[in-house]
Amino acid sequence: MNNFQFYNPVKIEFGKGAVDKLSSHIPAGSKVMVTYGGGSIKANGVYEAVLNALSGFSVVEFGGIEPNPSYETLIQAVDLARKEKVDFLLAVGGGSVVDGTKFIAAAIPFEGEPWDILVKRAEVKSAVALGAVLTLPATGSEMNAGAVISKRATKEKFAFGSPYTFPKFSILDPEYTYSLPKNQIANGTIDAFVHVMEQYMTYPAAGLVQDRWSEGLLQSLIELGPKALENPTDYDVRSNLMWAATMALNGIIVVGMPSDWATHMIGHELTALHGLAHGVTLAIILPAMLNEMFEEKKEKLAQYAERVWGITSGTTDEKARAAIVKTEEFFQSLGVPTHLKEYGIGDESFQTICNRFTERGWTGMGERRALTPERVLEVLKKSL
Repeated sequence: MNNFQFYNPVKIEFGKGAVDKLSSHIPAGSKVMVTYGGGSIKANGVYEAVLNALSGFSVVEFGGIEPNPSYETLIQAVDLARKEKVDFLLAVGGGSVVDGTKFIAAAIPFEGEPWDILVKRAEVKSAVALGAVLTLPATGSEMNAGAVISKRATKEKFAFGSPYTFPKFSILDPEYTYSLPKNQIANGTIDAFVHVMEQYMTYPAAGLVQDRWSEGLLQSLIELGPKALENPTDYDVRSNLMWAATMALNGIIVVGMPSDWATHMIGHELTALHGLAHGVTLAIILPAMLNEMFEEKKEKLAQYAERVWGITSGTTDEKARAAIVKTEEFFQSLGVPTHLKEYGIGDESFQTICNRFTERGWTGMGERRALTPERVLEVLKKSL
């Protein structure tokens, strides 16, 4: 295991009615900007509950943050927040709203072109304080400092993070997930699953605690995903799914361990260029990635086969191959197709993606820095 430093300052308020504690976590006298997406929170009662909890605060609203939040939309929120002299941000929605609000928080005090935070990795030296009321279990953004932002004009998607963009708190009420469409639950389950896999599916690194924690999360998601689809109002299922998604990307399972993230990097390009949902891109790319990087990952794949899927017979290679098949079948069982052709997409963007990686200097990706743009092309071919 490698040396590490672990830091996560996010306070979690979890459970039924947790929104009632919202006001106690925001400094008195704050001018609060409430950010949200397409308006579903107004239909399911979350919007009203949040505004009631904010009575006594001066509130500014900004709606319309898209899935895969766009820079163009977020800059409008930055302009409004600066004009209104907002000093606290409250994201109400899923991971896209939370991600977008982190960017808004960083961009408000940023001196210069805020796009540089994403494309040039410009240092974030401060940010407006933010909190979150989560309505979709998926990204883990409610308990980490990272975000992923798109730019419509150039069809690009970039990640950023800063110690200043951790939420001060996040409200997690599983009942807020009851009204979600099935495809969002399926995609969210896959997103959380692949978050764990990006941190776990590398090579043995003597992290016994981290491995067992990851394996437990994977087993839980395999069990919970179908149950959440079958019975949307099972509180115990939804609460466990929500917490599993949070734990999948709050930093604790990766301490001292190698990590990959190449599946996400390719998936972001498919979203930017073709508009596919994030979870869908991960379901397409992960099996192809595991097949392309088989030799580099087969030891950990065999461990995964035994501990997560109960595959104990066969050689190391046979168990590893069987685990890839099981993974793809799990995604499909949630109703998510796992090949580009099933979405009417061919190889038209493959070279563009590889060229982008080369231009950005992403020439050695993954835990062993063995994934070159040339091998990215092979992953994409396998995903057809």
